[in-house]
Amino acid sequence: MEPFKIHILGCGSALPTLRHYSSSQVVEIRGKQFMIDCGEGTQMQLRRSRIRFTKLSAVFISHLHGDHCFGLIGMISTFGLLGRTAKLDVYAPAALEQMLDEQMRLYCHGLEFEVVFHVVDTTQQQVIYEDRSLTVESVPLEHRVPCCGFLFKEKPTMPHIKRDMMDFYHIPVSQIYNIKGGADWMTPEGEVIPNSRLVEPVEPARSYAYCSDTRYIPTLYERIKGVTALYHESTYGEDCIQHAEKYYHSTALQAAMVARDAQVGKLLLGHYSSRYEDENVLLEEAKKVFEDSFLCDEQMIFEL
Repeated sequence: MEPFKIHILGCGSALPTLRHYSSSQVVEIRGKQFMIDCGEGTQMQLRRSRIRFTKLSAVFISHLHGDHCFGLIGMISTFGLLGRTAKLDVYAPAALEQMLDEQMRLYCHGLEFEVVFHVVDTTQQQVIYEDRSLTVESVPLEHRVPCCGFLFKEKPTMPHIKRDMMDFYHIPVSQIYNIKGGADWMTPEGEVIPNSRLVEPVEPARSYAYCSDTRYIPTLYERIKGVTALYHESTYGEDCIQHAEKYYHSTALQAAMVARDAQVGKLLLGHYSSRYEDENVLLEEAKKVFEDSFLCDEQMIFEL
């Protein structure tokens, strides 16, 4: 199975600490790498993670709070210094486009690559990126500014032919595509060979939902039902639920409720408030509702 990995570069919230970097992740899928959010320090974390700068093909920005986008212009500048020539796609709310253009005029003279900006409507769930192997959808969230999450969905693959069975039944090469598509085979004697005997089982398609800053949305689970893994912000514990409500954030327990209702494979917790010296208190709250909950930490890699 092709790799599908989530590289955690930063999982802290707005106030910088010595323990956590601002929000950023890299999704690695089938040889392609996509960045989600780009807070301060992202470049250093890329270095530590040994992720090649040149392999990043797109950046998805969830919203325009600094801890999710202050690192973008610095990273673009560094790409220029490294001699990048491949275009970089940036998907973000509309308000970032003019600001990014002005920053690039000031700080990024002579870039030899194109930065292509794609406006994301944070109020709609829709496909914003697609290639032969995956789609990326926007997921509307509720925060103090326009904000959305991102849903990465692997496209199903076709099954592998069992060559020995093809040879045994003398099935012509011209029929391979039909059999991969689910067709049975009938021998000259009229015996029907079921498709399951001719192909290897297909690996189930994987998916990953990234739910950035948001207050608890009771219906959010409907948009991300059954994903292999869910990252959901868990800024606070239940001891600070009033802060969560005031600042449009979620508690770890609320994140677990979304994971439970969506029947996800695993829940990744992050975007911790700086008030917590030990995030295990958040993990314990989440596990009361959803057992397969995990704390994110810098340099962690989750494989789907």
